[in-house]
Amino acid sequence: MADSIETEVKIRMPDGAAAALDHIERHGFRVRTPRSLQVDQVFDRPGGDLRNARQLLRVRSENGRAVLTFKGTPFPGPYKSREELEAATEDAAQLIKILDRLGYVPSFRYEKYRTSFGLPEETEAGLLTMDETPIGVFLELEGSESWIDRTALRLGFSAKDYLTVSYATLYREHRAIHGGVPDMVF
Repeated sequence: MADSIETEVKIRMPDGAAAALDHIERHGFRVRTPRSLQVDQVFDRPGGDLRNARQLLRVRSENGRAVLTFKGTPFPGPYKSREELEAATEDAAQLIKILDRLGYVPSFRYEKYRTSFGLPEETEAGLLTMDETPIGVFLELEGSESWIDRTALRLGFSAKDYLTVSYATLYREHRAIHGGVPDMVF
């Protein structure tokens, strides 16, 4: 994949997956990619260098495919925007072995069921996903700032509903209140 800047927000859907799916479809969106399990393993240096710099190094496994992702430090603003670099392979174990040899260690594992949606008439690139996680259901809107705002408005949301934190941060907040295991897994 080409080098790029990723811009995204999350929106919490408190009434569960069935209600979120109904809400999305009532607003004209249709499934583009069916629901599948994504297993994300975050890596860092033992001292937490990447986390402290608000950067991310992740191996995502889904349907026999693995994607290595680096996300840079977010830029200031109302959206979560940052550099994103990705490379794909079918050998997650080899990616993990390379990271280990470079001194990176697993730091956080999280799982989610993801379904992606689109509009039949859509001409501008953007991605609407529904993530079912162990701590709830979230929509993720990824695209240009104007696409995010238009899509949120179409779905009945506004900037006040935007979350710009990571799943790791959301899970740390959840654990502070409810307790739980160190990783966000089913």
